[in-house]
Amino acid sequence: MSAEPDRGASPADVTDADVADVTEAEAVEDTEAKGAVSAPGPDGPKKTTRRFPLLTRDTARPEGGGRAAPGDAPAPARQWPLLTVLSTVGLGLLLTAFDVFRVGTILIGLALIAGAVMRWALPGVGMLAVRSRFTDMVTYGVLGVVIVLLAMMAQPNPWLQLPFLGDTLHRTITT
Repeated sequence: MSAEPDRGASPADVTDADVADVTEAEAVEDTEAKGAVSAPGPDGPKKTTRRFPLLTRDTARPEGGGRAAPGDAPAPARQWPLLTVLSTVGLGLLLTAFDVFRVGTILIGLALIAGAVMRWALPGVGMLAVRSRFTDMVTYGVLGVVIVLLAMMAQPNPWLQLPFLGDTLHRTITT
C-alpha cells in the first residue's frame, strides 16, 4: 500500500489509514525547515521570512551591534568604539570637575558627535549600537551639538552669542 492515496479514487475508496499516512508524511516535511531557520519551536525548527512580524515577540540586535574586532581579540579591543566615547566623556567630566567647565563640556559634546560619526562610518561598533543606525546617529549627533552649543553660550563671557535668544529671555524675565 502506498503512503499517498490515489488522487483519482473516489472518497469512498480512501481509507482512514491512507489519510493518517499522508498526515504523518506532511508533518515530517513541515518540521524540516529549509532556508532561513529561526530558533526551534515546540514542533521543530520553523521557517522564517525577512518580513517584519505583525507582533513582536523578541528583541533583535541593532544593525552594527556585532563586535568591532574579531572574537579572539580581548574584550576591550572588541568594544573600542564604546570605550573611546566613554573615555572621552570621562576626561570631559574630569576637566569639568577641575573647574575647566567650558572645555570639559565641549569635550563631552564632541565625544557624542564622534560616536555618531563612528556609528555612521563603521559596520560594527559593538555596544555603541543601541537602536537602529539612523536613530543612534540622530540621537548622538543632536545631543552632541546641543551640548557643544550650550557650553559655548554658558555665562560668564560666552563664546557664542545669539541676539534673538537674549531678547527672548529678557522679555520673559521682565514680565
